[in-house]
Amino acid sequence: MVSQSEPNQERSGTAVTLTPSQADFREAMAHLPAAVNILTTDGPNGRCGITVSAVCSVTDEPPTLLVCLNRGSAMHGVFQANGRVCVNVLAGEQQELALHFAGATKVAMAERFTWEVWDRDQDLPVLKDALVTAVGTIKHAVPMGSHSVLFVDIEQIRTRTGGQSLVYFNRAFHRLDATPLVPEGARP
Repeated sequence: MVSQSEPNQERSGTAVTLTPSQADFREAMAHLPAAVNILTTDGPNGRCGITVSAVCSVTDEPPTLLVCLNRGSAMHGVFQANGRVCVNVLAGEQQELALHFAGATKVAMAERFTWEVWDRDQDLPVLKDALVTAVGTIKHAVPMGSHSVLFVDIEQIRTRTGGQSLVYFNRAFHRLDATPLVPEGARP
């Protein structure tokens, strides 16, 4: 979710050179709007969270989500070792949280979990005001290029009514209103 428009980028002090097809792919994916989520975990291997946009439904029988997580992330191993996650789908007003968990603000991980935004009655970090929270167990992880594709069996889900959605599009955050462009029941 960081700007990836430059063919040469620096990550962790190392310059990354993109091939033309990688640069083209990243530019195309910048034009694919995606919901903004904070993926969280807690367990014997630690508590952490990370902002992700690569989340989608797989099936409703059993309820399963697909989550892509960069294997180069320091938190990747924590998520896999704990095996349980919460997908917190962010509301329009939660952009600041997205930035914190993307690492853009340099706030320490432990401090992020002291804020009053968390439901303390849960065994995993669950955001009180997220549009959706989906708690589940990682059933399968498949390495694919730089990422792991995690298949998460959902055991508990909560949906908030009302509010806007936070989406990432064209390398920026946007709020998406729930008002449809075409009235319900009408066909274009």
